[in-house]
Amino acid sequence: MENGTKYLELTDGNFETEVIKTSTPVLVDFSAEWCGPCKMMGPIIEDLANEYEGKAKITKIDVDVNPQTTSKYGVRSLPTLLIFKDGNVVDKIIGAVPKRVITEKLGAHIN
Repeated sequence: MENGTKYLELTDGNFETEVIKTSTPVLVDFSAEWCGPCKMMGPIIEDLANEYEGKAKITKIDVDVNPQTTSKYGVRSLPTLLIFKDGNVVDKIIGAVPKRVITEKLGAHIN
C-alpha cells in the first residue's frame, strides 16, 4: 500500500501468500502504467479498497513487472479483474466497467 491507498500492491513474489493462501475474498486488478482504461479504473479500485476494508482484499498487480503471475492466469487484455476465493478464481471482469458491475460480482463472494 502506498500514498495512503488501502489496496495492496501484489508481486510475483507475494501473490501466493496474499491471494492464494488467504480465506478472504480477493479482487486482483491486473493493470499497467501505460494502459488508459487501467488509469480510468484507478479511482474505482481505491474506492473499493476503502469500502471493502475488513471484508475483502483489494489488490493491484503491474503486468509489466510481474510476468509470471500474469502468464499463469492467462491475462491478455487490460485491465483484467480476477476475484479469488479460497485460492481459486471465482469470477473475471475484462475491460473498464462501472463500479456497480464490480461490486455486484465481488459482493456475491463475500459471506
